[in-house]
Amino acid sequence: MSKLQELCDVEGMSLEDLLRDGVMDGVCYGICCNKGCNYTTEVEPDCSDGWCENCESNSVKSGLILAGAI
Repeated sequence: MSKLQELCDVEGMSLEDLLRDGVMDGVCYGICCNKGCNYTTEVEPDCSDGWCENCESNSVKSGLILAGAI
């Protein structure tokens, strides 16, 4: 499963809802891109190196980045 699909599943949103909310709000959901970690958090829409509190690394990317919308 892709990290983008995992993010949608964890947040209980369709891809369309995730993208729409991310574009309309100043924040959107992001997910850790390290293998085996599915930590999610709210991040800036253009976040490509957000902090993962689980892995303690800069590995969180926004859903908009993962979808290629930004």
